[in-house]
Amino acid sequence: MPYLNKFILEKVQDNFDKIEFNRMCWTLCVKKNLTKSPLLITEEDAFKVWVIFNFLSEDKYPLIIVPEEIEYLLKKLTEAMGGGWQQEQFEHYKINFDDSKDGLSVWELIELIGNGQFSKGMDRQTVSMAINEVFNELILDVLKQGYMMKKGHRRKNWTERWFVLKPNIISYYVGEDLKDKKGDILLDENCCVESLPDKDGKKCLFLIKCFDKTFEISASDKKKKQEWIQAIHSTIHLLKLGSPPPHKEARQRRKELRKKLLAEQEELERQMKELQTANENKQQELETVRKKLEEAASRAAEEEKKRLQTQVELQARFSTELEREKLIRQQMEEQVAQKSSELEQYLQRVQELEDMYLKLQEALEDERQARQDEETVRKLQARLLEEESSKRAELEKWHLEQQQAIQTTEAEKQELENQRVLKERALQEAMEQLEQLELERKQALEQYEGVKKKLEMATSKTKSWKDKVAQHEGLIRLIEPGSKNPHLITNWGPAAFTQAELEEREKNWKGKKNTE
Repeated sequence: MPYLNKFILEKVQDNFDKIEFNRMCWTLCVKKNLTKSPLLITEEDAFKVWVIFNFLSEDKYPLIIVPEEIEYLLKKLTEAMGGGWQQEQFEHYKINFDDSKDGLSVWELIELIGNGQFSKGMDRQTVSMAINEVFNELILDVLKQGYMMKKGHRRKNWTERWFVLKPNIISYYVGEDLKDKKGDILLDENCCVESLPDKDGKKCLFLIKCFDKTFEISASDKKKKQEWIQAIHSTIHLLKLGSPPPHKEARQRRKELRKKLLAEQEELERQMKELQTANENKQQELETVRKKLEEAASRAAEEEKKRLQTQVELQARFSTELEREKLIRQQMEEQVAQKSSELEQYLQRVQELEDMYLKLQEALEDERQARQDEETVRKLQARLLEEESSKRAELEKWHLEQQQAIQTTEAEKQELENQRVLKERALQEAMEQLEQLELERKQALEQYEGVKKKLEMATSKTKSWKDKVAQHEGLIRLIEPGSKNPHLITNWGPAAFTQAELEEREKNWKGKKNTE
């Protein structure tokens, strides 16, 4: 069933009835597997336990349900029956659980629930209702169900209906047997639920707003009203997040937690095996050293035995040669003393080797730490060298930019010097032209004084002539001729040049100014 659910049934159309398919599979396997002993539950309840087992079982073959999921299911059933969970009883059951198995098969689970061990004092109907409630929640995704009053859209009358809340829909029926379905309330992320004040003699009202319709519903009491509002609000929130139903998400979290704990346990076992292997190696080394010490002691004992045998033979053979025997005994005692000292030296050498081995281990550890420190220093030096090279490249880049700026400044300085020379030259020419103009102005002023004197003389003559004519001819006045050229005046006085000459001078002055 987990294989079918994952790879086949999840891909079929929405109108496919998975419960009927489960019932067909149940029919194929129930007769040869279900126990013949009398059970507290009916075959229909056993079928529902079988479907729940397929949902909670591990994703590996043969299918089993682990003790953690068994505890979760039994707690659900106990809460649905209105009883209290007996943790001590379940712990006692886990102690008697077969250590060779990781969990129970579906038929063992049905037998466990059917024998009434965890539902003592409950009748068959209560157990059946609890199994049905858990089946609706875990398999049919029923988040909440119950009787409420609904206001009609056309006739506006209030009718009692059995409402069933699922992750994306609220269905309402005539009764809780779910045979006569009256309609659906499709939920999406844009729906909302609001509380309404009491009106028209109806209490505990709330409103469900959908895209195209609005539903007014009346609960039996304030507690039921708040529970339904909270349940619908949580369902809409899950739709906005795109999350699965709470029990499916909780099942996935429990599986992930079990995988994590199993991985940690395997890692701990691996570390314990490594420590045990290291300890065994150490024990073998100590056993080898002990054997060497025993061999050395046995050799010393054999030497001592040979010495005593030689001494007896010498006493038997050379009883008359006491002095010689004393001499030989003294020699043998010296040899024994030497052998004892050699044995002590050997034992001391063994102890030194053990100390040397410990020091060697410490030296290896220090060497490993030193290599790590050396690697760290090397990486630091490499990073510093890289930073130094980047800084050096940056300084060289700045130096080149500075050289280019200096060259540009020198060129601009030379250009300014050339412009200054040209301006000085133009100023010198302007000063010469100004002196020339000053000279011409003086000449023009002298000419103007001469012309002015002539004009005054002519005016005096004309006046005397006009007086004479006026005396002889009455009011007759002479028409005086006007000046043919416009009268020009400069800051030095009346101009001594014409308008054409003035325009020519202005043109020359503007040309010199543009050149500068």
